Amino acid sequence: MVDGTVCIVAGGGNGLGRAAAHELASHGARVVVNDLGCEVDGTGSDASVAEEVATEIRDRGGAATAHPGDVSDFEYAERLIADTVEAHGRVDFVCNFAGILRDGISYKLTEEDWREVIDTNLTGQFAPLRAAAKHWRETSETQNADGGDSEDGDADGSNGEDGDGGFDRQRSYLAVSAGAARGSLGQANYAAAKAGILGMVRSVSNELVRSNVRVNALVPNGYTRMTETVPEKHRPYTESEMPPEKVAPLVAYLASEAAEDITGCTLYAGGDRVGVFSDPAMEAVGVSPDGWTLESLSEHFREDVASDVELSRTESYL
Repeated sequence: MVDGTVCIVAGGGNGLGRAAAHELASHGARVVVNDLGCEVDGTGSDASVAEEVATEIRDRGGAATAHPGDVSDFEYAERLIADTVEAHGRVDFVCNFAGILRDGISYKLTEEDWREVIDTNLTGQFAPLRAAAKHWRETSETQNADGGDSEDGDADGSNGEDGDGGFDRQRSYLAVSAGAARGSLGQANYAAAKAGILGMVRSVSNELVRSNVRVNALVPNGYTRMTETVPEKHRPYTESEMPPEKVAPLVAYLASEAAEDITGCTLYAGGDRVGVFSDPAMEAVGVSPDGWTLESLSEHFREDVASDVELSRTESYL
């Protein structure tokens, strides 16, 4: 179902991304492994991190190349897409696990730590999404106009598109969010970025549906380097209990033709569970024919409008 597809795995050097890269390759995908090779806090860089995963895949008989770099850099993100198309003739799937942590209580969080986390975790999702979306939209439009003979040829010499115009298969972008999007103590920056991804996905999925492109968000749950930043006695699980490899099959599924028309969704994978999150929805509503005033809200909001709604929600997010 993904055999012969071209898949970019951003943040593919460690943990969940590494597991996804191996999973895709094991099913015959040609994988481009991206990673900056930085520490969990975003410092440093090491090109060998991406190359190591690509080498592991090749040693197991798969097809993989490394493309180290910073996906929050718009110029680099454009180059990542362009280089992949030049090398393979197409891009079928992009999944993006790139992310860093710089935790701190809100009133102690530095401006630098706020900006670095937002830049890496949110801008780092949008930059490659924009680059891929631009390529896919332009290619789809050209295919429709030319009857299916405009995109660069595949590595096997075929053009990778059908003869009737448009893509031969839907393209797919998977943005990785986190459970912290609901709120997480000491992670205002990380939570804001991960929540922003969900709004971004819902917006862009609507923009690209006519170009035959799926856009989804994934909330994964698995043991990674980030888990190890939590003191061992407070970690929610061990690596053996929640291995990152158990997230990877859903990633491969979303890259495959079996996931056709699944778009605009926030999905979950962790351990033996997969699922679909609901979108934000209004829980209660009150109508006042003449409009609301401070006085009428004070009288009716708790007792009438929100009588069945929990309004003190802090505990549920800690």
